[in-house]
Amino acid sequence: MRLAALAATVCLTLTALPSTAFAHPKLLSANPTDKATVTKPTSITLNFSEDLVAPLSGIDLVMTGMPGMTGHKPMPIKGIAARAKGKTLSATLPRPLPSGTYVLTWHAVAADQHRIEGSYGFTVR
Repeated sequence: MRLAALAATVCLTLTALPSTAFAHPKLLSANPTDKATVTKPTSITLNFSEDLVAPLSGIDLVMTGMPGMTGHKPMPIKGIAARAKGKTLSATLPRPLPSGTYVLTWHAVAADQHRIEGSYGFTVR
């Protein structure tokens, strides 16, 4: 009887623990957003569901198309220094982005130490 009561107490205690302690970070919002058309952005901001580990989180940006240039090879945008603070991953661009299409790839690590990745595209007019 006491063993059953102890087991029930342990089960209840485990279910009462916050579920976010075992979760991975999720992208909640971004600026620019997926499939957005924007005018010459100078920064990127991604907001996650959990605090990030700064040295293990980052952003890569590639220009995938340029107006009037068919067959444009993807060009990585250099000079992006991403910073993670709390639940936000942000980057100030070295200059406003020129017109074209872009793919933003991000990677984020929270306290659980699992690397989560994602990507999306947007257009600059």
